[in-house]
Amino acid sequence: MKVLLDTNIILDVILQRQPFAAPALEILKLSDMGKLESYITSNSITDIFYVLRKYFDNVEDRKKAVRYILQMVNIAGVTKTDIFKSLELEYTDFEDALQTQCAKKIKANYIITRNEKDFKDRSVEVISPERFIEMYKAK
Repeated sequence: MKVLLDTNIILDVILQRQPFAAPALEILKLSDMGKLESYITSNSITDIFYVLRKYFDNVEDRKKAVRYILQMVNIAGVTKTDIFKSLELEYTDFEDALQTQCAKKIKANYIITRNEKDFKDRSVEVISPERFIEMYKAK
């Protein structure tokens, strides 16, 4: 199974944001064990690194956090074509549009996010981390 993880899922794990960290970490563990093929978009890395500067003064700590995540996820690259296709989607948040486009490109089964309502194009199913874990365990 292939999933695209929204940036908030990764930040929940790194920053141990409660009560969101546990299900997000469970998803990453599934990916780390090879039971799930998880992706983030390449632009998510820059967003994550930027947000982490508010929490980690030391740049090496931010790099360490990104390296930790990259051990468990794949990167869905963003191309010029992806950007043009994202601009055609009717989203108020361009990052969400770009993530939707990348999820389509990699043929993801799900986009996992805490902000389900922000994803208007439902050509890829959008699901919360908690719902995903429940569904995964039921299979």
